[in-house]
Amino acid sequence: MTLTDATVFLLDDEPGMLKALTRLLKAEGFTVQAFTAAKAFLESYRPETLGCLVLDVAMPELNGLELQRRLTRSGVLVPIVFLTGHGDIPMTVQAIKAGAVDFLTKPVKDTDLLRAVRAALQRAAEQRELIAEIALLRQRYASLTPRESEVMAQVVAGLLNKQIAADFGVGEHTIKMHRARVMQKMGVVALADLVRAAERLALAKPVISNQ
Repeated sequence: MTLTDATVFLLDDEPGMLKALTRLLKAEGFTVQAFTAAKAFLESYRPETLGCLVLDVAMPELNGLELQRRLTRSGVLVPIVFLTGHGDIPMTVQAIKAGAVDFLTKPVKDTDLLRAVRAALQRAAEQRELIAEIALLRQRYASLTPRESEVMAQVVAGLLNKQIAADFGVGEHTIKMHRARVMQKMGVVALADLVRAAERLALAKPVISNQ
């Protein structure tokens, strides 16, 4: 990820602060979109945009923590760096637990803000990569036949081929063929990779077998 690939969204109702932060971030090569009201940000923001949000806590109408909750409920994963002039420990803990990258107190040091923004953009890039990976895995999983899906579930649960064969009432060779097709369609070469793919898809269900 390069700086030109991402956007830093600024939301602060203090024009002077907004201007200073915009100048600082643009000087570092960031693309910046600045807003003085949450409504304007929500109307402009597009979830597909790679970026992060630098958010003042004490906003009128909809404060920073409330906006964070609204974005979370909407499934928006934009990483947030909070700024506050009067933050306290409970507020900080609440924001971080809800997924904030950092919680900085005004007047914020340039180095602290730039560090936090870079960390937030790194998280945004990782989130996008994970979303793309899961989308590809879902596409591959959808290509499995019903029986192949069943075999995959048993394999990632830790069952041996002979155990799966006994459970399905078929020969072990048949299970081996199903398993090979599952590996090929899922684009993996090792069992560990298949297990990780299943975890990404939330398909892994541990099974205890006495066989």
